[in-house]
Amino acid sequence: MSQTHSMTQSNQVNSKEKQKKNAIQLIIEIFAVIVCSIFFLVPFYFIIVNAMKNSADAAQLSIAWPTEFRIWENIVEVIQARDYMLLTAFFNSTVITVVSIVILIFVGSMAAFVLHRRVSKLSKTLSGLFLAGLMIPPAVVPTIWVLEQFGIFKSFTGIILVEAAIQIPFTILLYTGFIAAIPKEIDEAAIIDGTGGLQLFTKIIFPMLKPVHSTVIILNAVTIFNDFVHPLYFFPGSENATVQLTLYNFMSMFNTDWNLLFANVLLITIPPFILFLFFSEKIVSGMAAGAVKG
Repeated sequence: MSQTHSMTQSNQVNSKEKQKKNAIQLIIEIFAVIVCSIFFLVPFYFIIVNAMKNSADAAQLSIAWPTEFRIWENIVEVIQARDYMLLTAFFNSTVITVVSIVILIFVGSMAAFVLHRRVSKLSKTLSGLFLAGLMIPPAVVPTIWVLEQFGIFKSFTGIILVEAAIQIPFTILLYTGFIAAIPKEIDEAAIIDGTGGLQLFTKIIFPMLKPVHSTVIILNAVTIFNDFVHPLYFFPGSENATVQLTLYNFMSMFNTDWNLLFANVLLITIPPFILFLFFSEKIVSGMAAGAVKG
């Protein structure tokens, strides 16, 4: 009886310690969520509030509630600024983003498949170069010189190739992790059945990469659509403006229309925010699948 009683007391102590640890973990998690929410929501609130204000109130750059609501007037003025440049910018950014993603999906998946399946010194060297591309920034002046030599500087072709080249290392890394989970026996069985290399990839391997396709599309779409630096260098000109470059419409050396600037920021933030909000689960599932299976 005494032994049973002591075991019961021990179980109760362990249960209390476990409940205490769970309570502490829950408190830490709640605190982390609150901190992350503050870091995310406060800047977003700051943008929305100042986009609602008139020019004088917005110039104070405060989080105070507006004395005069001008959100609709500010949005209309932003859209009409410089002969509806924002609409042109949305078109340019959409074209660049969509075409770049198409290139990344096909080229990235093919390159990842070849690099993983054909193990050799050359493939290892190329893999190392792609990994280096994640850390080495593009050289602006030499890139401009190359684009000029091919006659594609200040063109959609040039900026699309630049965006695709910058994102290709990360894209290949995502695809490689997932392709590593696909058994090589599938390739061998298809080859025995008379399937060629291109058919093997397009008809068998490529459809199996759907989870990674979603991740590649969403992450690269947000990155390319929000890119500011590369269109500024490689796609200059008012007719070539992208959404991020329209911020210059309301900034100058001597004056800045903060209410219009924040209204512009709000408009160009909404599309990628909606995309990320609705497809965030696919991003996580795609990256997790590649990591776990790889």
